[in-house]
Amino acid sequence: MIRVLIAEDVRILRETLAAVLELEDDLTVVAAVERGDLILPAARESAADVAVLDIELPELDGLSAAALLRDEMPGCRTVVLTGFARPGYLRRAMASGVSGFLLKHSPPGELIEAIRKVVGGEQVVDPQLAVAALRKADNPLAVREVDVLRLAATGAEADEIAVRLSLSRGTVRNYLSSAVMKLNARNRVDAIRIAADEGWL
Repeated sequence: MIRVLIAEDVRILRETLAAVLELEDDLTVVAAVERGDLILPAARESAADVAVLDIELPELDGLSAAALLRDEMPGCRTVVLTGFARPGYLRRAMASGVSGFLLKHSPPGELIEAIRKVVGGEQVVDPQLAVAALRKADNPLAVREVDVLRLAATGAEADEIAVRLSLSRGTVRNYLSSAVMKLNARNRVDAIRIAADEGWL
């Protein structure tokens, strides 16, 4: 029997997914949580074989939780579900040790088959996500623009970024402005989001 943990913050989706998986003779749902920070404790307590994780969860996102599971419970496979075919997500998922990566609108049968495959040691990636990753646009940002955006993404202000990168405050502001323009972003937060989605940070 394959022991499955589900992490989904929308209750109706969480309960529906659990009900669908429980219909299978070889699957049993041993835990269902609504927040990312509950995943590791629930996986430990339930001795889950597979964790099916929504990518966007309160407190801790699914990819960060997958990385924790990889480090703390390497025997527990992870299948991440996303609503968006973003190449940056796929690259982050692979770096986090995810075994399966599927779009949320995939048929239930594909998820069930993916769970069985990852338990058997295979890796499963939705074809649309793989194509999106292959069609990734070239990064228009200069190396220093990426450095500055990466630090800005952590919440660092221009003064702190300047110190950490040995740049002047004005130079940091120029890099942030040029990154915003190159990405056709509304502001620095939007630029960080775009660059992260594309896997450039």
